[in-house]
Amino acid sequence: MMTPMADEDLATLGPAAAPPTTSDRPAADAGPARPAHGPAPGQEAEPTAAARWLPRIVIAGLVLAALNLRPAITSLGALLEEVREGLGMSGTVAGLLTSVPALCFAVFGIAAPRLARRFGPGAIVCAGMAAVAVGVAVRPYAGGTPGFLAGSALALAGIAVGNVLLPVVIKTWFPDRVGPMTGLYSMALALGTSLAAALTVPMTGALGGDWHTGLTVWALLAAVAVVPWLVVLRRRPATGAAAPESGTQETAAPPIRITSSPTAWALAVFFGLQATAAYITMGWMPQIFRDAGVSAGTAGVLLAVTMAVGVPLSFVLPRLAARMRHQGPLVVVLGVCGLAGYTGLWLAPAAGAWLWALLMGISNCAFPLALTMIGMRSSSPAGVVKLSAFAQSVGYLISIPGPLLVGTLYQHSGGWGLPIALMVGLMVPQIAVGTLAGRNRRIEDER
Repeated sequence: MMTPMADEDLATLGPAAAPPTTSDRPAADAGPARPAHGPAPGQEAEPTAAARWLPRIVIAGLVLAALNLRPAITSLGALLEEVREGLGMSGTVAGLLTSVPALCFAVFGIAAPRLARRFGPGAIVCAGMAAVAVGVAVRPYAGGTPGFLAGSALALAGIAVGNVLLPVVIKTWFPDRVGPMTGLYSMALALGTSLAAALTVPMTGALGGDWHTGLTVWALLAAVAVVPWLVVLRRRPATGAAAPESGTQETAAPPIRITSSPTAWALAVFFGLQATAAYITMGWMPQIFRDAGVSAGTAGVLLAVTMAVGVPLSFVLPRLAARMRHQGPLVVVLGVCGLAGYTGLWLAPAAGAWLWALLMGISNCAFPLALTMIGMRSSSPAGVVKLSAFAQSVGYLISIPGPLLVGTLYQHSGGWGLPIALMVGLMVPQIAVGTLAGRNRRIEDER
């Protein structure tokens, strides 16, 4: 059951009525009483209808935003060959296109905490969903490869701020349910990923066979995601400013030097290596199957299977990880599945296609595991926003060369042997550094 949120909790989704004070009570305590404070003598705490419904609206916004964090990428993967032909892309340029998500996530993810402090996470997530809708709608018609890249960058900028700030929303609104809420978020993200992979090709055919239309249709889902965040923003006071880290404990605590934390660096490298594997999979796996003789429609379905495996696992895995003191064993299991899947793609891509898709789907659940560890490796929303921005920005920077290098190796070698060998080689350090990131530590203890 969801509990009413105090005004300082609302402040994390939009500017509060006044800046937080340095006294023992934040200035926002004048609003609805928190259960920890209890009702005043002789009075009953009566949460308003808005206080009861607002957390549910936040959950709806969280789910809808998560649904939109990958369709802009996996819909392109399903139609990459058609886009390449339509825009006259070489294999190297197509590899660059599959690297653009990581670059945008790194660049715009760094700006997310500052924007959140200035405008509130809710406002930035809302603007991010609007950017996704506009970018996805205009990129197929922007004219040539530069215009397509610019539209993609706009959409990916919106996704980037959601990547960083949605874990912060979870930590702030549901601090005692980080595992379950991260599971819900991850499940919605995996569902959106798989739906785009499975439906883009058949929808393109149903809409006349034009890849422009097949990519544009996903802008509608992003437009819907804007609505609940607009409702949340209407509930905020109109003046003042607040930071996600407002509150007594966080203002009194020493500043967190995120770059001096070994746990933060381990988590960032783990995030980067799993992102490399994920974007290589989303960008190139359908092409691997198509080159092995699998039809375009079946290749899209195989990618959808890979993404769909993450739907139930992304819900269960964060719950399991939250109960464990050390998440290293989970990292190892997922990594071994990835190694087995890559080996199968190398030896018999068509013969065992469904098994390899299943194994790759299990391996890709390193992403929700990394998100869960971000929430667990800090004891406060302030720490989570810094750790989330650092781990994701550094991680996505690390992942940039991977898809581009795969495209270059594929073009110059004429096959998939070298690209797959690269994927295998990157999985080994992913397992090692993920085991380090999974240790039961907090970045606040490493100052």
